[in-house]
Amino acid sequence: MPLGICASFAVLFFLMEPYSAMLYGQHPANSNPFYQQLRSLLPGGEVIVVNNFELHRDAATFTFRKGDFAFYGEVNGKVTGAIFKGDGHLHLAPPIAEERHNLSVVNHTEEFDEDFDQVVLRFTDATAAELHKASVGKGEPDAIYAKAAQEFRSFARLKLHENFDLRLLEDVLSPAAGGYFMAAVHGKKDPHLSLILDPQGAASVAPEEVELMNWSEWGENIMLAFHRAAEYRNGVANGNEANSPYRILNEGLDVSIEKNGYLAGVATVEVRAEKDGVAVVPLDLYPTLRVTLAEAAKGEPLDFVQEKKEDDPDFGVVLAKALTKGESVTLRITYGGKDVVMDEGGANYYPVARESWYPNASSGLGNYATYNMLFHVPKGLELLATGTKVSESTDGKVTTTEWKTDVPLAVVGFNLGRFTMKEAEVPGKLGDDLTIDAYANTTPPDNMTQMAESAQGVLGTLNTTSMLGVQLSQGEVAARLYTEYFGPLPFGRVQITQQYACNYGQSWPMLVYLPICGFLDQTQQHFMGLRPEDMYWKVVTPHEVAHQWWGQTVGFRSYRDQWMSEGFANTSASIFLQATRAKPDEFREFWKQQRKLITEKNAQGFRPIDVGPVTMGFRLSTNKTGWDIYQNLVYPKGAYILHMVRMMMWTTKEGDSRFMDTMHDFLQTYHLKAATTEDFKATVERHMSPKMDLDQNHRMDWFFNQYVYGTDLPNYRFESEIAPTGDTSSLHFKLTESGVGENFKMLVPIYLELTDGKIMQLGSATIHGSKTVEQTVALPKFPAPVKRALIDYYYDVLSTEN
Repeated sequence: MPLGICASFAVLFFLMEPYSAMLYGQHPANSNPFYQQLRSLLPGGEVIVVNNFELHRDAATFTFRKGDFAFYGEVNGKVTGAIFKGDGHLHLAPPIAEERHNLSVVNHTEEFDEDFDQVVLRFTDATAAELHKASVGKGEPDAIYAKAAQEFRSFARLKLHENFDLRLLEDVLSPAAGGYFMAAVHGKKDPHLSLILDPQGAASVAPEEVELMNWSEWGENIMLAFHRAAEYRNGVANGNEANSPYRILNEGLDVSIEKNGYLAGVATVEVRAEKDGVAVVPLDLYPTLRVTLAEAAKGEPLDFVQEKKEDDPDFGVVLAKALTKGESVTLRITYGGKDVVMDEGGANYYPVARESWYPNASSGLGNYATYNMLFHVPKGLELLATGTKVSESTDGKVTTTEWKTDVPLAVVGFNLGRFTMKEAEVPGKLGDDLTIDAYANTTPPDNMTQMAESAQGVLGTLNTTSMLGVQLSQGEVAARLYTEYFGPLPFGRVQITQQYACNYGQSWPMLVYLPICGFLDQTQQHFMGLRPEDMYWKVVTPHEVAHQWWGQTVGFRSYRDQWMSEGFANTSASIFLQATRAKPDEFREFWKQQRKLITEKNAQGFRPIDVGPVTMGFRLSTNKTGWDIYQNLVYPKGAYILHMVRMMMWTTKEGDSRFMDTMHDFLQTYHLKAATTEDFKATVERHMSPKMDLDQNHRMDWFFNQYVYGTDLPNYRFESEIAPTGDTSSLHFKLTESGVGENFKMLVPIYLELTDGKIMQLGSATIHGSKTVEQTVALPKFPAPVKRALIDYYYDVLSTEN
């Protein structure tokens, strides 16, 4: 349905859909014959015997000492699997230090070994030919192979909730050679191991191609993940090259949301092939949103896959013909369902499926596309969306708004409620003014109404509109500050909105979701046990506003790079504290708390910094290490990394100018792109000061290897003595670094506290390894006498408590 043709969407929706289906014939879900073959296929027709056969897959080696392979039958002329029964061993040697460290934490060894008695293989690569070549004779068909296949099928659907058949279908229907390999290993120590090698990127860790995962009652645990080992040897495994088979260029969305939160939509998706042979387009869609029709541009029905929402509901569209690289196709997808937008009462709506309320490429914040959106909501409700509002009209009981994006965005979203609004302007230097709109719901949700009633007047009405001005002020100041420090945003408006959730915020392009409890006054927060004095409530708004720069304007390539989004937003919030407080106390307290989060042991006995580097992302949190590790490492240590860069670049004469130049460069260079950790490193290297060049090669490897890719944590001891020398004085100091290896190096700032309370930076001491630096420095004349010398005043260096 073309966007903008009529506000009476609900009527036209039901009129047009049967006509299309009647004209061309509707294809039910999962009706593609090749998919049905894959879905029901069982092994056992052909069985071979192998002895001492080694199968190499990247860094993994399977040794099949003795046993039989039973093959699955062909689908579209391609063999897609085999099951091994017998005696074997899996050995995997991770090619990078981060993965060896992670394995040592979760498995107490830097290489992985496991004996097994069964392996279920699903593949589209050359595995079948290799197995046949290794055959030493024919085996006997047996029902045990079909039983093993059925058990794995049930496990994949009901426990992993992953549709391996859909992934196989992509290669089965493609005229290009496949390269997918999956081994479900029944180990003698671990019965639920899976090794995946996917040239498109293993699903959980894309764009990395190799993944070793195990499963327990706690869910999936990714033990290892990396690019192909050869890429590290050749120095090309930096994550810059996209390996997704397609890219979404533009998407039109026509969506109706009913009063009870039911969502129905039609998505018109323009897809471009990034390689030859794209025959299936998998798309991310919330499981409760059920697709009823997939069509091509002219209304021709297409096959699509979507199993039950309780099973493996991955969604994908089968194209009428495979695309060649650069070729585009337009898809039209009709869908709808509940539990996507929750009605919490009082016209408060909670959009639950933030990233998957519409079919999308599921590329994190890396697939930038343009959007045109129509929303139809009950009259009296207001919908706020990413993009620019083009029009608004009301027809009967339905209000329709049209939105479009002026620039490509990584994700789109909306908020829905009955809002009141306040507005502020942030003037730009080149006509790039920024409008900040703040919204609060005019009535509280049901749970807060009930809480206020039970409090018998102590809490008042729990109306959130009274604090709207505070949120607007914080958002406006943060936007002014970040524009100065980082550069202008690519869009002219940011909407700061109240959301139903109390315990977290989120930020989509041009649309910020703030926790509803941030719109309560301190008395109400105290009554609810929220501790308004906590740092969280002081920085949640500036943190989420900062994501307009870090996460949205500059995206991140993969989970390995997400530390920049969260860490940079945290550092931005600290700059907000520093700029809006007369004294540095809260700024320093912020960094003290960040260090505590990083270095304090959790209930499982792990210090977050010891579990792994920030580039491990969400994989840091496991049942063994604790589910809080990701939050307590990636956010604060990611912030500390940028903070340390800022502190190294700061000078008494130029202040933050070098740091600001760096961040402006990073924002401009990766404007509306997905950046990697190495991209940021290259930006820092373009702006590093001479004193930061500790290796004398104009590179920052020393710093990134220690703090970004490493887990080092130095300890410092500082002793000093101020001695008068006539009209001036001198400083004699001894600085000792310990707890690190001999190759560790750092710049440690030295500060002077004057008797009038002022803090002056004297300079920095360079120190290598576990050593001591001792020096006497003549001090210039200051406005007041020097009281003492100290290091790490602004928590400049991530270290143990000094």
